Amino acid sequence: MAEKRKVLAFDYGASSGRAIVGEFDGNKIALNEIHRFLNEPVTVSGSMYWDILRLYHELKQGILKCDALGGADAMGIDTWGVDVGFLDKDGKLLNNPFHYRDSHTENAVARLEQVMPKKDLFAKVGLAFQKFNTLCQLVTMKDNGNVALENAKKMLFIPDLFNYFLTGEAATEFTIASTAQMIVPGKTEWATDVLNAYGVNTDMLTDIVPCASRLGNLSESVMGELGIKKNMPVINVPEHDTASAFVSVPAGERNAAFLSSGTWSLLGTELDQPILTEEAMLSGYTNEGGIGCNIRFLKNIMGLWIIQECKRYWDKQGEVLSFAQIAEGAAKVPACKFLMNPDADEFFSPFEMPVKIQKYCADRGLPVPETKFEIARCIYDSLALDYKHNILALEKITGKKIEVLHIVGGGSNNAMLNQATADALNIPVTAGPSEGTALGNILTQLISLGDIKNLAEARQVVKNSTDIKEYLPKDTATYAQAYEKFIKLL
Repeated sequence: MAEKRKVLAFDYGASSGRAIVGEFDGNKIALNEIHRFLNEPVTVSGSMYWDILRLYHELKQGILKCDALGGADAMGIDTWGVDVGFLDKDGKLLNNPFHYRDSHTENAVARLEQVMPKKDLFAKVGLAFQKFNTLCQLVTMKDNGNVALENAKKMLFIPDLFNYFLTGEAATEFTIASTAQMIVPGKTEWATDVLNAYGVNTDMLTDIVPCASRLGNLSESVMGELGIKKNMPVINVPEHDTASAFVSVPAGERNAAFLSSGTWSLLGTELDQPILTEEAMLSGYTNEGGIGCNIRFLKNIMGLWIIQECKRYWDKQGEVLSFAQIAEGAAKVPACKFLMNPDADEFFSPFEMPVKIQKYCADRGLPVPETKFEIARCIYDSLALDYKHNILALEKITGKKIEVLHIVGGGSNNAMLNQATADALNIPVTAGPSEGTALGNILTQLISLGDIKNLAEARQVVKNSTDIKEYLPKDTATYAQAYEKFIKLL
């Protein structure tokens, strides 16, 4: 490379978003966060929505800040999965998109079963049954006579919607589509027979395009509004944030499992072909898409959402601690003294999370954590044991013995949880990069621009660019004994 390449990544999480410039010198990537903002849902008349226009405004602020620094050679956007917006015949937004934690889909999985048995549906689309899946949302909205859905001429997932606002081009990127329960696993094809069975209007769907493809440039209207000097192509990065995070996993030759650790814990491995067996379905595993149209065979675990909600509760009470302070205090509590099932239904919804945890334990005759640090230790140990449970299932389903777990994302900074995970799994655990999602977004742009050849080369760049920490098993006996108690809670 004659000169350094600069690209702009937007990473929208469920609670905040960032704009990060990645500068590539041909060997490693330097990251520069230039804009950060909150992503707070809005509840109106009992329904929870994304504040989509505010989030688009923040997107434009990030572009402006990047332009002030000399601009970039490309940009890409990743977000959470499943949620969608609808456009009318004039290309105007019809609604604020529902938040996936909204309660309107509470009975949606049972509604799906009225049309097609679970095993038949799983064999066709390969996705775990989550009440917030896009198919569940569309069926619920159709049943409720949702006006936006009835008038929709196009349906776009959140990152595709932002891309449309910027470029005027409407397309559906493969990895974000793969979260919907609506595509043929591993293919850029809508599962039209399934969609027809559920009465989904397929005319509103756009073509599915592979990640690393180019969508288009910023439109003249956006360029004029912002007054920016340098246009740039918008790349279809892996738009599902977990898919971007998986790109940045510093995997080697050993049989590896991957964990994207953040609000959700996404645990799994990469496969060339989907696994559509009843065993996979019953274990809660899902076949989502990755770069190169590979399969991210993974399990969706409640994750650090639980500790995030606890912190919000404690903050409101004036007991403000950082996540690092919470983890440090939790490390002083004896291991596995308190246990819970992180995936229990009561922990899905927000508000009063510490109270919910204490009630969960009390109702089951379990030791009840009383202090903040005891509650945090309960969450961390239970997550580590949940990872063990799902790794064992992964090994059984794939026939692959997992030799190492790679953790990426913000949760990779939690040394206490990383060590607990190594102890529970009794295998080495690597942690980093913490900015895995943004880094994967950037790496894919560099692949699209021709600066990086392929995924293997991208992962070598990750190793060159970041400090990867390793955790070796230590207190395995304590976690082995605790696991026998933990599985009785599932």
